[in-house]
Amino acid sequence: MTKAIYRREHVIFLQELKRMRDESGMTQVQCSTALGRPQSFMSDVERGVRRLDMVQLRDLCQVLGSDLVSFTKSFEHALSHENEQV
Repeated sequence: MTKAIYRREHVIFLQELKRMRDESGMTQVQCSTALGRPQSFMSDVERGVRRLDMVQLRDLCQVLGSDLVSFTKSFEHALSHENEQV
Protein backbone atom coordinates (compact mmCIF):
# COMPACT_ATOMS: atom_id res chain seq x y z
CA MET A 1 0.00 0.00 0.00
CA THR A 2 1.29 3.44 -0.93
CA LYS A 3 2.07 5.79 1.95
CA ALA A 4 -0.85 8.12 2.63
CA ILE A 5 1.14 11.28 1.95
CA TYR A 6 1.62 10.16 -1.67
CA ARG A 7 -2.03 9.37 -2.32
CA ARG A 8 -4.60 11.63 -3.96
CA GLU A 9 -6.78 11.29 -0.86
CA HIS A 10 -4.13 13.10 1.18
CA VAL A 11 -4.15 16.02 -1.25
CA ILE A 12 -7.94 16.23 -0.93
CA PHE A 13 -7.67 16.01 2.87
CA LEU A 14 -5.32 19.01 2.87
CA GLN A 15 -7.59 20.91 0.47
CA GLU A 16 -10.55 20.31 2.77
CA LEU A 17 -8.61 21.55 5.79
CA LYS A 18 -7.68 24.74 3.94
CA ARG A 19 -11.24 25.20 2.65
CA MET A 20 -12.61 24.83 6.17
CA ARG A 21 -10.13 27.40 7.51
CA ASP A 22 -10.86 29.82 4.67
CA GLU A 23 -14.61 29.49 5.22
CA SER A 24 -14.13 30.19 8.93
CA GLY A 25 -12.52 33.51 8.04
CA MET A 26 -9.41 32.73 10.08
CA THR A 27 -5.89 33.27 8.85
CA GLN A 28 -3.19 30.67 9.39
CA VAL A 29 -1.74 32.90 12.11
CA GLN A 30 -5.07 33.25 13.92
CA CYS A 31 -5.70 29.54 13.73
CA SER A 32 -2.23 28.63 15.00
CA THR A 33 -2.56 31.13 17.84
CA ALA A 34 -5.96 29.74 18.86
CA LEU A 35 -4.38 26.29 19.03
CA GLY A 36 -1.48 27.59 21.12
CA ARG A 37 0.97 26.70 18.38
CA PRO A 38 3.67 28.70 16.59
CA GLN A 39 2.72 30.77 13.55
CA SER A 40 4.14 28.21 11.14
CA PHE A 41 1.93 25.39 12.42
CA MET A 42 -1.01 25.83 10.03
CA SER A 43 1.27 26.50 7.11
CA ASP A 44 3.08 23.23 7.77
CA VAL A 45 -0.23 21.36 8.17
CA GLU A 46 -1.74 22.76 4.98
CA ARG A 47 1.42 22.01 2.98
CA GLY A 48 1.47 18.44 4.27
CA VAL A 49 4.77 18.91 6.10
CA ARG A 50 3.15 18.30 9.49
CA ARG A 51 0.57 15.58 10.00
CA LEU A 52 -2.25 15.71 12.51
CA ASP A 53 -3.41 12.96 14.80
CA MET A 54 -7.11 12.51 15.54
CA VAL A 55 -7.04 14.62 18.70
CA GLN A 56 -5.26 17.49 16.92
CA LEU A 57 -7.71 17.31 14.02
CA ARG A 58 -10.61 17.50 16.48
CA ASP A 59 -9.05 20.53 18.19
CA LEU A 60 -8.56 22.20 14.81
CA CYS A 61 -12.16 21.56 13.82
CA GLN A 62 -13.39 23.12 17.06
CA VAL A 63 -11.19 26.21 16.60
CA LEU A 64 -12.66 26.59 13.11
CA GLY A 65 -16.21 26.40 14.44
CA SER A 66 -16.89 22.90 13.19
CA ASP A 67 -16.58 19.36 14.47
CA LEU A 68 -14.82 16.17 13.50
CA VAL A 69 -17.97 14.49 12.14
CA SER A 70 -18.76 17.43 9.85
CA PHE A 71 -15.19 17.54 8.59
CA THR A 72 -15.22 13.80 7.91
CA LYS A 73 -18.48 14.08 5.96
CA SER A 74 -17.05 16.96 3.95
CA PHE A 75 -13.88 15.00 3.24
CA GLU A 76 -15.86 11.93 2.14
CA HIS A 77 -18.05 14.09 -0.07
CA ALA A 78 -14.97 15.64 -1.70
CA LEU A 79 -13.53 12.16 -2.27
CA SER A 80 -16.72 10.87 -3.89
CA HIS A 81 -16.97 14.01 -6.03
CA GLU A 82 -13.36 13.47 -7.13
CA ASN A 83 -14.13 9.86 -8.08
CA GLU A 84 -17.13 10.96 -10.16
CA GLN A 85 -14.90 13.24 -12.22
CA VAL A 86 -12.36 10.55 -13.01
